[in-house]
Amino acid sequence: MRRLIVTADDFGAAVAVNEAVEQAHRHGILTAASLMVAGAAVDDAVARARTMPALGVGLHLVLVDGRPVLPAARVPALVGRDGRFRDDMVRSAIRIFLDPAARAQLAAEIEAQFAAFAATGLPLDHVNAHKHFHLHPTIAATILRFGRRFGMAAVRAPIEPRGVLRRIERVPGRDVAAPWARRIGRGMRRAGMTVPDQVFGLAWSGAMDARRLGGLIDHLPAGLSEIYAHPATADDYPGHAPGYACRAELAALTDPAMAARLAARGVATGRFADFADSAGEGA
Repeated sequence: MRRLIVTADDFGAAVAVNEAVEQAHRHGILTAASLMVAGAAVDDAVARARTMPALGVGLHLVLVDGRPVLPAARVPALVGRDGRFRDDMVRSAIRIFLDPAARAQLAAEIEAQFAAFAATGLPLDHVNAHKHFHLHPTIAATILRFGRRFGMAAVRAPIEPRGVLRRIERVPGRDVAAPWARRIGRGMRRAGMTVPDQVFGLAWSGAMDARRLGGLIDHLPAGLSEIYAHPATADDYPGHAPGYACRAELAALTDPAMAARLAARGVATGRFADFADSAGEGA
């Protein structure tokens, strides 16, 4: 049995992203979106989400490359002089691991982001983190600690089988984060979370065009899969990731051929909430 969640990250980052999420859900194959609660266009995103009850909206925790929900003065170990989270993930990760003050501030910020999501009134479909920072064991444990209180039931563990990608095109190198992703996946499953068996979007982040998306659908493994993308109606919106082909990703998600390929393969699509307890069937 093949089940698929198609997710857009960075919902709330900009109106151009929100427009794409709405188009890809109403006219394409998008079933879920991950919300940045401190994003520049979060209010617009929440307003749109309230008109799309079939869209699974989750929390996209931002702890790097963005602004905190809490005032910068309350999280000085996590932010720079500009009040934004530090962009150096390695240095931030080491400080979180070694510095008790940084860990306390991290916990406060994660709790604040869960609380901000709860304040939207939207059901919490899933949780993940910007740039997969939740692969850090301390961050993962803190997410689990607070997530349960706020109804968290599903988490992304970015385990991407390179063998599937190589059936579509040559993919060089190894996924060095895979051991950490598998560790997080096992831990979250033990905690009762729904975790997809495989996730696609890492190697082709910002480049999930129609050929690649169609190839993944054609070669989708059994079990529960997630494909995530970063669609937008403009490639150069404020805060965009350099080099990302956001409009091409939107075109892929709204390509009528994708829905036809899903139907031909008998792939069931939905939100994380629609597939609770179904992960692990493909293992």
